[in-house]
Amino acid sequence: MTTIQLGKRYECETCGTQVLATKASDAAISCCDKEMELQGQRRVPSAD
Repeated sequence: MTTIQLGKRYECETCGTQVLATKASDAAISCCDKEMELQGQRRVPSAD
């Protein structure tokens, strides 16, 4: 079981559902009977 991190995004590998964590917790987020994976950082386009 993983810890849910406040402000992090999680994604279901099966259906693509995305969740933004609004509270930290010791529980796990699940979808499609699988634990959701923490997404990596997104690239932000340059403001140049």
